[in-house]
Amino acid sequence: MKILLVGEYSRLHNSLKEGLQALGHEVTLVSTGDEFKDFPSDILLKRKYETGIPKNIKVGLYNLFGMDLNSQYQKKQFFQLQQKFKGFDIVQLINESPFGILPKYEKEIISFLKQNNKKLFLLSCGTDYTSVKYAFEKKFRYSIFDPLFEGKVTEKDFFPALKYLKPEYKDLHDFTFEKVNGVIASDLDYDIPLQGQEKYLGLIPNPVNTEKLKFQKFSSEGKIIIFHGINRANYFKKGNDYFEAALAKIQRKYPSKVEVITVENVPYSEYIEKYNSAHILLDQVFAYDQGYNALEAMAKGKVVFTGAEIEFLERYNLEEDEVCINAVSNVESLVSKLKWLIEKPENIQKIGKNAYEFIERKHNYIAIAKKYLEVWSK
Repeated sequence: MKILLVGEYSRLHNSLKEGLQALGHEVTLVSTGDEFKDFPSDILLKRKYETGIPKNIKVGLYNLFGMDLNSQYQKKQFFQLQQKFKGFDIVQLINESPFGILPKYEKEIISFLKQNNKKLFLLSCGTDYTSVKYAFEKKFRYSIFDPLFEGKVTEKDFFPALKYLKPEYKDLHDFTFEKVNGVIASDLDYDIPLQGQEKYLGLIPNPVNTEKLKFQKFSSEGKIIIFHGINRANYFKKGNDYFEAALAKIQRKYPSKVEVITVENVPYSEYIEKYNSAHILLDQVFAYDQGYNALEAMAKGKVVFTGAEIEFLERYNLEEDEVCINAVSNVESLVSKLKWLIEKPENIQKIGKNAYEFIERKHNYIAIAKKYLEVWSK
């Protein structure tokens, strides 16, 4: 088949592309690279007006007239290359807003893709209207909005997520759902809110290319290295404040046993290199299942603090702390789990091995590509 993957978050579409290509399919990926993460794309739509005076002009025009120069620029690039986006058997959008531009321009692009290709599908693997509405209405036991509900941040700080509740994004959601053949979730954080939706086709776990992420056997020599990657824009949303508070206590208690590596806002390739030496990775707090960064680290045999709630354990028939650590919004709980690993390094070795085997068993990129092909073909 001829397949077009539109947009990229966290390398999901790149790994799916590699799995589909291994099965003999022709795949094209178009995206913006997801800002500073700089993920590879076959067709890269460049962003402009991001720094300095051009950014100030862009912000001023948007505030005065609702005009977004970057949105216009990306739409222009897309339609200049429109012949490259025709004639596909399958087109899959990474999100209702796959390019992160104004809804009216996203709708033009989605309409074009619908009209000029055979089937159109939508992924739910990041913030969108359905998941944001479900969380904001407190239907989860906890969610990414807890820092907002607790007064740690303002609604302005949470604009990148809350914008999906605005009328124009609700309209984009309705428009996209009407156009697509079906919707697929990448993990339980998106699967749960979609239950009962007419076009929902179910959960397909994230594909992970384990051939590119080699398992690293645990060595007990030297210090135990803990890696904490921060995306400053998502600092509270990911629970980084809980991680930093826990790390401060751990560093005071185990100064000779532990080394902490913290990085902020680095490209994907640099991020991967930075955490290669780590034994433990702190990913996120407000999640029920693992996101993509966590899965890739697990594939390398790291012990990851991430989402691993009871829903996840039951779905995959796992025990608590078997393949990763469920990170909760409680500093003392995080400290306790870290102490358990530091004082008993054999737990790091055991969980890391289990994590790698779990990824091979449930997230192998070729096996997952086959599941996509099966769902798309129905």
